[in-house]
Amino acid sequence: MYLNYYIQQLRLLIYTVPVMLIAITVHEFAHGWVSYKLGDPTPKYEGRLSLNPLRHLDLIGTLCLLFFHMGWAKPVRINTAYYRNKRQGIIWVSLAGPVANFLTAFLSLLICGALMRFGNSGNSTVSIGVMLCYYSAVINIGLGVFNLIPIPPLDGSNVVEQMYPGVFYFYQRIRPYCTLILLILLATGVLSRPLSTANNGIFAAMWNIISTLFSIGTGGSSGGSISSGGGYI
Repeated sequence: MYLNYYIQQLRLLIYTVPVMLIAITVHEFAHGWVSYKLGDPTPKYEGRLSLNPLRHLDLIGTLCLLFFHMGWAKPVRINTAYYRNKRQGIIWVSLAGPVANFLTAFLSLLICGALMRFGNSGNSTVSIGVMLCYYSAVINIGLGVFNLIPIPPLDGSNVVEQMYPGVFYFYQRIRPYCTLILLILLATGVLSRPLSTANNGIFAAMWNIISTLFSIGTGGSSGGSISSGGGYI
């Protein structure tokens, strides 16, 4: 019984760890790339315009991804003095990570749908590809949604701060404790239900498009067994 459990967990890690690394890398690269395109050379000078996951990993955030399936990466440092419009620049850079994750999730489901429609279901390579694409979609959606939470240093807080400058002082007071706050919210499961609802809704909407495109069975949700996410700017 216990042996089967550990085998299942190991199998899950084999699927999830690679796509977690890809999701984190895509997320942080998008932040840096958009900031660079807005005239800020800082991400390039600091080596963050890279698809090497090791340049983006944060120890605590990565452990949270493994244990809670929600977490974060090392923040990308930006210099807003290079932006023509500081407020708009921060919003665009902040949203770049989650948007990149949602696009990656959709692409993953597109490949998954193509494999299911045209691949041989009895082929082990096709089956592995379908599972990897499925977990990639789930994790990327989770990462994108999690980052939209308006708690520093998550991306949602940067957007809220630019839209409602009055929250700046509140964020400054709680910023030293934000990592602890996020760890408590993750450990207690407070975020599980609202995040799962959002994740499943987005997954279902994407899958309905894919299933219609390839004329395959419609899916209702991402299953709810995996809920993941995380990242900074």
